[in-house]
Amino acid sequence: GPVTAGVLRGEKARFQLFGDSVNTTARIETTGAKNRIHLSEQTGDALIAAGKGHWITERQDQVEAKGLGKLKTYWVKGAGEGTA
Repeated sequence: GPVTAGVLRGEKARFQLFGDSVNTTARIETTGAKNRIHLSEQTGDALIAAGKGHWITERQDQVEAKGLGKLKTYWVKGAGEGTA
């Protein structure tokens, strides 16, 4: 999704990204799992539309994200999980 970037000045200048995509990513990142790639519903839907639905599996539980409610998310299948 769309993001805006900018340099924030102050005692320590830093580059930062802003936007709904960044906020959603931050929310689902907190519910991730070690050695797993966690995808948003929009990214999962894009893979399915591109004929790559066999690369992912829907997460069984929905993620509760502050300010966003319950989110349907996906995991990228790992080696040996039927990705062929």
